[in-house]
Amino acid sequence: MADLLIRNARLVATVDAARRELAGGWVAITGNLIEAVGGSTDPAPTATTVIDAADCLVTPGLVNTHHHIYQNLTRAYPPMTDKPLFGWLQSLYPLWRAIDEESVYASAFVGLSELALSGCTTSTDHLYLHPKGAGDLLSAEIAAAVDLGMRFHPTRGSMSLSEKDGGLPPDDVVADDDDILADSEAAVHRHHDRSHGAMVRIALAPCSPFSVTESLMVQSAELAERLDVRLHTHFAENSEDDEFSLATFGCRPMEYLERTGWCTDRTWVAHCVMPNPDEVARLGAAGIGVAHCPSSNCILSSGIAPIVPMRAAGVKVGLGVDGSSSADSASLWLEARSAMLLAKLRDGAHASTARMALEVATLGGAGCLGREGEIGVITPGAVADIAVWKLTGPAFSGALADPVEAWMRCGPSSAWHTIVNGRFVVRDGQLVHPDLEQQLRSHARHAARIQQLA
Repeated sequence: MADLLIRNARLVATVDAARRELAGGWVAITGNLIEAVGGSTDPAPTATTVIDAADCLVTPGLVNTHHHIYQNLTRAYPPMTDKPLFGWLQSLYPLWRAIDEESVYASAFVGLSELALSGCTTSTDHLYLHPKGAGDLLSAEIAAAVDLGMRFHPTRGSMSLSEKDGGLPPDDVVADDDDILADSEAAVHRHHDRSHGAMVRIALAPCSPFSVTESLMVQSAELAERLDVRLHTHFAENSEDDEFSLATFGCRPMEYLERTGWCTDRTWVAHCVMPNPDEVARLGAAGIGVAHCPSSNCILSSGIAPIVPMRAAGVKVGLGVDGSSSADSASLWLEARSAMLLAKLRDGAHASTARMALEVATLGGAGCLGREGEIGVITPGAVADIAVWKLTGPAFSGALADPVEAWMRCGPSSAWHTIVNGRFVVRDGQLVHPDLEQQLRSHARHAARIQQLA
């Protein structure tokens, strides 16, 4: 007998190797793994708990590959809503230096709750800001993920190049390279779980070429190799990024990535808006992943990332909601829809479909995080991370022919059920955890404190 059976779906979109789509489908879960999957003509097992998914699309849980969750403490902050990347960052650093363990816990709890409501089951976070005296911020956000039951891939981010050294951040939020490397190794030893179905894994993530030294980039790549963990950074984000790289390093961002030892299949980069065709081919040949952040790229006027050519070249393209004060909305469904639309705009109406967006939101994210076959797919042996989407109501009226296209084109949409590791995090459209209102009050208090600093 299975523990949980999701049955009678309008469609189960497995995103498996055969891209099976099962009308009247069902998914059986035992413990934290998918036990079996079938269509309307396949006999389903009995189960302790049965969920009727009539008029629903069932997909793998969505995977978020780039975020700065603490930034939801300055979400939609008016003085910063009309600036491009560099000016936006320099305006916000003085506020963000006030984060601490309590505010980071609250921001992570709220941010991960928001993601879960959008069908996300696995999220990374690029926590690169560690102000002096702020405490153990990485452990604080991991605690929030554990309490909620979300699968979490936080990165131990870092900044070591301050304004006085030619970087962007103020002096009191950067650290010495040796201290960063020691703290990074300690974080891996404390939190990283290598087992199948792991709920917490750590990656190393120097923030960006304009906020860390070249030495830290090189040594982080070496440390990641020694510890066998993944690497993450911002990359080729906009024209300012390209200009900074040429002026500072004498080369384009792609060459800088290569000379610092980052051209490896353990690397995934954020944004990647500005690669030229030759660089796209080199990224694909290296097996690098890209976290595509369409909303943030639009808001900061960074450009449209070439995800169709990148996927064709073998780049593992996933999705990222990015920081909640650049993208502002942490909805992975919205990012999937935006990715589909922008790819059509850039490369033609036939260049992208809802199924491409679903693949990027699931399989692509799994590829970025090095967890192909384990997350982002509905197949026996994969972890039981599932999103169930209701296709009813005015928004879906008349959308009868194709449930996947309807899901992606007819929203806005939020998940009806979000199941992580075999357990409900969202059920009947509501967060299961009882402490959301308490954490929203805590979040409001910290957001007001931080924003008053301006």
